[in-house]
Amino acid sequence: MTTLEDATPTPAVTPVVLGGARGGPSVPTLRKDRWWIQPVVTVAVLTAFVGYASWAAFVNKDYYVGTSLHRDLISPFYSPCLTGSCVPGSHPGTVITWWTISPALLILIFPLGFRMTCYYYRKAYYRSFWLAPPACAVSDAHGSYSGESRFPLLFQNVHRYFFYFGLVFNVILTVDAIVAFSQPGIGIGFSVGTAVLLINATLLWLYSLSCHACRHLCGGGVKQFSSSPIRHKIWKALTPLNAKHMMFAWLSLVFVAFTDFYVRLVASGTIHDYGFHF
Repeated sequence: MTTLEDATPTPAVTPVVLGGARGGPSVPTLRKDRWWIQPVVTVAVLTAFVGYASWAAFVNKDYYVGTSLHRDLISPFYSPCLTGSCVPGSHPGTVITWWTISPALLILIFPLGFRMTCYYYRKAYYRSFWLAPPACAVSDAHGSYSGESRFPLLFQNVHRYFFYFGLVFNVILTVDAIVAFSQPGIGIGFSVGTAVLLINATLLWLYSLSCHACRHLCGGGVKQFSSSPIRHKIWKALTPLNAKHMMFAWLSLVFVAFTDFYVRLVASGTIHDYGFHF
């Protein structure tokens, strides 16, 4: 029989505190894997997108492929083109005459606002740009924490309103994709540009419908799903999409830039938009 006196004493374990300024003296992390790759990639992709989108918005040319090339393709960065400076054929009947700079600057406020306040993108740029924290079980680079209750992060709460504007732009870009089947001077047809605009609109819809704000709009606040069967069905349909929200966020971000790039190449005459007509 082993007595208490005969038992080998267990050495005391001193906990290691992670957290830098928040947790006192510590090591940055005990993780041995390459946890830093994800924030580095996030910084690279988001920086590249912001840089390209800024250039595309200010350059104010080669954003529309019109009748001279037998196409009706417009960049998502410039749609709807509502200013008087828009090239012929790219804007509807009503235009804003007092806006004299690039029409893209009037439009990108809303889709970029939707993405900047998105729950997933918050996590992405909080971790990558602000290192708050850069990864799980890695110390935070900041000494205090106030959540999103102070300026300027207080404005993150307008995400749900940007979501509504995002739906409007999704409808507009879907119409652009349908209009792209038109080949002025030839008839109705299908081209690479048509496919690009269709894929872009589809990815934007998937990104929007998988949004946490969309899921909450459909099922949030319901105390008993049995009393709201229609909302319950919509909520159940959106839940699998919500699980893939991160994937749709990145795919739609990269592809919307690619769509602008493709339209720009065709409009400038760099490449030909191959297709066929009926």
